[in-house]
Amino acid sequence: MNRTRRTSRTALLAALGLVTATGATATVLGAATAGAAAPGCKVDYRITNQWNTGFGADVTVTNTGDPVASWTVEWAYAGNQQVTQGWNATITQSGTAVTAKSLSYNGTLTTGGSASFGFNGSHSGTNAVPATFKLNGVTCNTTTTPPTDPPTTPPTTPPTTPPAGSKADNPYAGAKVYVNPEWSAKAAAEPGGTKVANQPTGVWLDRIAAINGSATSMGLRAHLDEALKQKGSGELVVQLVVYNLPGRDCAALASNGELGPTEIGRYKTEYIDPIAAILADPKYAGLRIVTTVEIDSLPNLVTNVSGRPTATANCDVMKANGNYVTGVGYALRKLGSIANVYNYVDAGHHGWLGWDDNFGASAELFKQAATAEGSTVANVHGFIVNTANYSALKEDHFGIGDSVNGVSVRQSKWVDWNRYTDELSYAQAMRAKLVSLGFDANLGMLIDTSRNGWGGAARPTAPGATMNVDTYVNGGRYDRRIHLGNWCNQAGAGLGERPQAAPAAGIDAYVWMKPPGESDGASKEIPNDEGKGFDRMCDPTYTGNARNGNSMSGALPDAPVSGHWFSAQFQELLKNAHPAL
Repeated sequence: MNRTRRTSRTALLAALGLVTATGATATVLGAATAGAAAPGCKVDYRITNQWNTGFGADVTVTNTGDPVASWTVEWAYAGNQQVTQGWNATITQSGTAVTAKSLSYNGTLTTGGSASFGFNGSHSGTNAVPATFKLNGVTCNTTTTPPTDPPTTPPTTPPTTPPAGSKADNPYAGAKVYVNPEWSAKAAAEPGGTKVANQPTGVWLDRIAAINGSATSMGLRAHLDEALKQKGSGELVVQLVVYNLPGRDCAALASNGELGPTEIGRYKTEYIDPIAAILADPKYAGLRIVTTVEIDSLPNLVTNVSGRPTATANCDVMKANGNYVTGVGYALRKLGSIANVYNYVDAGHHGWLGWDDNFGASAELFKQAATAEGSTVANVHGFIVNTANYSALKEDHFGIGDSVNGVSVRQSKWVDWNRYTDELSYAQAMRAKLVSLGFDANLGMLIDTSRNGWGGAARPTAPGATMNVDTYVNGGRYDRRIHLGNWCNQAGAGLGERPQAAPAAGIDAYVWMKPPGESDGASKEIPNDEGKGFDRMCDPTYTGNARNGNSMSGALPDAPVSGHWFSAQFQELLKNAHPAL
């Protein structure tokens, strides 16, 4: 899969603070000056659903005092109520005391401004409304009580989050994630593989035949049926990779697809339509289905076209015929119309789109695709970064604002004027940019951490020497690739953070969308019936091209065709896992 960029020195401000969150973010409110809340605030606490063991509630806080840059709402229960799951705020509870804190994007409250959040809770006996609320330590002067009578016929099961009829802000919150039994069996058969064989991974629909499956591989319905078995009585997410555009992966060969550049009709009728028909089956309505839509497609139209040193003729063709944009728009419209499907569009990674002349242009292109073919931005639940790539989640030993002897780390050979040093900062900045362009303020990001751990003996434990900016960055960076543009079966890589929901502000989940142990591409030409070519970036003897600074490829030897099991790589990922297994 192609990972490229072009260096620029033009300025683009895209900064975002880090705040740990347990739910998705809420609507962005108008900017205001920071300050403490003078007396004057109103809290509307409304019970939206109630049954014999639990309830759902919405809370709206209105600031009638001085503007604030962040908010904390506090209350105490008189009974044994316990908050079990929340959204649009970080909600914690100690005994009867509950604290709800704003997230990165909904903290600003002007005078008269409001913010809302919600949660589900448990109770037994009475469920009285709290008597007192505080905003940033100031007691609010009014509360609005809900109806005194609970529903006359309580539901027999708790409602979904949020209430039935709408999607969850974060589909991963409070849910298990589907474990692909085919991948799990391969992982478990490897020495040491049982340590991770129960982890959820993505199901790749990378050709038409993958929809129905075969005698030796599960099709889409088989996976969904298995997911229903794993679901039990709780919530369960199924992760699908929708990956079969015409002229797929125009700047690389290892993941070329079966459809030619002009076969948009086949893409719609033979690929997307059958997938949509299966996902719309009422049998699967209780699953939360996450689709990762067409990785490695749209960014190629920015970085690998005429005018760039990394241009390819194939990408010029795809930009000219518009079939990447058309295909993504069509997929988003068809899949987004299904109530329990959550579309996440691929947004590259920081080592591809983090440069000034790539970042904004890519975000604009994402919106163009999201509004093509009758689609709207409402069909995009979020974006995913680092899919099947190796970029470090968080570089701790150097930051983009650091300098050595007056020289910025941006001038180091590794950073090379990029605005970002890692995937977390890039994902959060891209999220902010996309929201500013009109995507939903509750937009969530996914980060693929399947192979970006970079642990083992080579993992630095301190910053590099300060002789110059290059020794400082190279000595301290976790990402041990030869060059950021290297993307195929990287030597020294390790499993990254385990899949988890809501690990940081604006991030819906860390995921293993790329199943660890599946090859990125063959080390040498191998005939196959999947349309996958031989890319020299997968050849360990290759000395590189403009996309990786004419560096060695850093690829492991003896790799099979992309998507096929690569035992040596799996063992390397286990050995270099971080956190360690």
